[in-house]
Amino acid sequence: MDFLVDLLNAQITFGNDQHILWREVVGNLFGLASAVGGMRRKVWAWPVGIVGNILLFTVFLGSAFAGVLETPQEHDLYGQAARQVFFIIVSVYGWIRWSQAKRERLSSGGEVVHAPAIVPRWATRNERIGLVLAAAAGTVVFAQIFGAIGSYGKWADAWIFTGSVLATYGMARGWTEFWLIWIGVDIVGVPLLLNAGFYPSAVLYAVYGGFVIWGFFVWLKAQREERPTAVTAESPVVETLG
Repeated sequence: MDFLVDLLNAQITFGNDQHILWREVVGNLFGLASAVGGMRRKVWAWPVGIVGNILLFTVFLGSAFAGVLETPQEHDLYGQAARQVFFIIVSVYGWIRWSQAKRERLSSGGEVVHAPAIVPRWATRNERIGLVLAAAAGTVVFAQIFGAIGSYGKWADAWIFTGSVLATYGMARGWTEFWLIWIGVDIVGVPLLLNAGFYPSAVLYAVYGGFVIWGFFVWLKAQREERPTAVTAESPVVETLG
């Protein structure tokens, strides 16, 4: 147990008094690996992302683990911590949807084992309206909640939280628009994380910004080229979960 605690508390020191946790770096690397898997529409993207979520939860809510785990940052980011919890919930949902969609493709179309789990599509008009309304309402509501409990940068934190959950849900549903939501999250997330001292996460957000633009065009190409009759995340088999 002591070895595990020491491993989780390992830090990188730079400059005179700047420290970052290795588990923040590793957690973000798992997040990036999950994003790569998501772009390739691989089912393993979901469990890999969950591991990163667990590690980052302990980073952004460092005060909750005081006395056991160390944290070099002065601020807790409640929105960032809370979104890790919702990421895990939505990721389980996406894991189930993609797994069932992949099985349906294999059984009905004779697809090879390494075929992507889903075929992307645009969200419908009503689904887009729902995303916009959820983004606006979620940001307002969570800004009040995060502000009341003392989160640093409540409005930015609230949008990052809301947008991240919506983007992950959109990925689970197979909507190509989810990449665009991530771009909006990154634009707000980089300056917030830099100001709060979470440097590895800020760097990842900056790198991720370029990656999601690439991912958007990869999914756009896939939805144009792959046969329209292919099973998507909206197939009747998985729709029963929604």
